[in-house]
Amino acid sequence: MFIEERHQEILKIIEDQGRISLSIIQSKFNISVDSARRDLRILESKGLLKRTHGGAIPAIPRGYSIPESVTHRDITNIKPNYMAIALKAVSLIKEHDVVHITGGSVGYFMVQNLPRNFEFTVVVNSIILADVLRLYTNVTTIMIGGILNSKGHCKEQLAIDMIKHLRFDKAFITSAAVSTTFGASIQSPSSVGLIRAFMDAAKSNIGLYPNEKIELDSILHIYPIERFNTIITDWDVTEENIEKLKETDIELIIVEEDKGARCD
Repeated sequence: MFIEERHQEILKIIEDQGRISLSIIQSKFNISVDSARRDLRILESKGLLKRTHGGAIPAIPRGYSIPESVTHRDITNIKPNYMAIALKAVSLIKEHDVVHITGGSVGYFMVQNLPRNFEFTVVVNSIILADVLRLYTNVTTIMIGGILNSKGHCKEQLAIDMIKHLRFDKAFITSAAVSTTFGASIQSPSSVGLIRAFMDAAKSNIGLYPNEKIELDSILHIYPIERFNTIITDWDVTEENIEKLKETDIELIIVEEDKGARCD
């Protein structure tokens, strides 16, 4: 097979599956890892893909959003990278911690997999998450109140005022996007003040950002990226974005596919 034909096959796999790993390239085309990396560098230089920590993804990431009134409990498709980030985040919770868990889909995966062998406190503003948390006998749940929206979240000023009276050891935060230039950002004006309040109340802010959200900007700025102590992302984060994040003082954790996580 000519190299041009191999490149076309690589691009077709990315188009069909949304990604490709170095191991797949090696086994499918019987080439070395160095040759596989070289193929991806060539294709990236042509603007045809983005190299990641373990392979490549489309040059233009696919968007993902949940329709109004549909909650994370209604979504049956579990994205492996979201679950891996959630499991790594859960491993950071310690005995007697007071933590906030985001109402996003990563947060929903977190509350389904919390430890049961020690006591701690979880603060949420989502009735969807609270409904799962009530089943944990070792977890004290604090529900932030206020005006309830169609997704089961309380986000308005009443919720913000309540958060100001609390303090957390860790806040697990996500938003629509995060970048080294614009920081954490989101589309919803009602979420800006809420996320700021949670971050202001925490000793440590941990950003949960799948590769699809890294180095992108949404409409509304929340806080500079430096307000995070740690960012957890996944194996498909691009090499370019890894380098940008490493230029900050933030701890970067990249979860590996089926291999736990490593720290940089």
